[in-house]
Amino acid sequence: CYTTDTKSREENKKTIESLHRLSVDIKKIRRLKEWVLLQDVAYVKEIAGILQEMGADETTVANILERCPEAILHTPAEINSQRALWQLVCQNEKQLIKLIEQFPESFFTTEYHENQKANILFFQELGLKNNIITRFLTSAPSIFYNPVEKNKNLIETLQRNYLNLGGSDANMKIWILKLLSQNPFILLNTSTVIQENLEFLQKNDFTDHEVLQLLSKLKGFIFQLTPTTMQKSMHFSQNVFKCSDQELKQLVLKCPALLYYSVPVLEERLEGLLKEGISVSQIRETPMVLELTTQIVEYRIKKLSALGYDIKSGTLESLNGTKKDFEVNYGKIQSKKERPIFNPVAPVNIED
Repeated sequence: CYTTDTKSREENKKTIESLHRLSVDIKKIRRLKEWVLLQDVAYVKEIAGILQEMGADETTVANILERCPEAILHTPAEINSQRALWQLVCQNEKQLIKLIEQFPESFFTTEYHENQKANILFFQELGLKNNIITRFLTSAPSIFYNPVEKNKNLIETLQRNYLNLGGSDANMKIWILKLLSQNPFILLNTSTVIQENLEFLQKNDFTDHEVLQLLSKLKGFIFQLTPTTMQKSMHFSQNVFKCSDQELKQLVLKCPALLYYSVPVLEERLEGLLKEGISVSQIRETPMVLELTTQIVEYRIKKLSALGYDIKSGTLESLNGTKKDFEVNYGKIQSKKERPIFNPVAPVNIED
């Protein structure tokens, strides 16, 4: 533990000098994490040496220490252990130093070293590729802080539910790996949350097959919801679209966003569409449009209107999809508009 009481403490001159020699911006550290400069013991030269051994040049070392100055408070032994650990999933030290420069906080969190190691080995046994595990280490490091038993229990809960819902043994491993790759934060949940959310869907008459379908479509984000929030979102959609329970279920299967987004988000997006002159019946026909933010919808409508495409009288399909999907649709409408109205290969009428 490091003290953050800065009132009566003085900066460590030796630390300042060592950082200065490495061309580190001291003012930046003072502004962001001055408490690091007040510690009695720091390993500036040693940590810089380890980074240089891995292939970091002077600029890279300075950049890493400016972004994560607390790195200098770790012992060389701790950092070398962390280096060996990350090398289990990195192709080479060149890739490792690149990751440290991009995500220094993730690398220099050494307090959970044993948990990190056990979880890396568990993920490798599970069949996750090393490039996926490195993505987890940098973008979702907190899942490695869990004891490995917790992560194992959660994976077992997911596997058990997958089989109970009618999934096959043959596909289970692929399903689990895909789910984890899409959303590693599933592992921050508890088995109880997973169970409650699946039971909520079953109580709302979704068949086992449909629940599996929703799990895949929602990429595991369903486990970050609660039965209460899902109930509120479904109730809101039912009121807006004035539909029966069965019709609502079909809408949710078509557009899981109706289950995932909170009422305020759905309300804002609906209002944005209505403001553009789009009717509720059009939205009900193509509910996936609610997956888009109001800003994206406005931008796409503006682009289509410039081509003379009237969204109010047409289908909303042209608004849908990813940026790439939209550009393809837009290109088709544009080329249709620019196409000549006469047939260039038709015989010419002499009187014309």
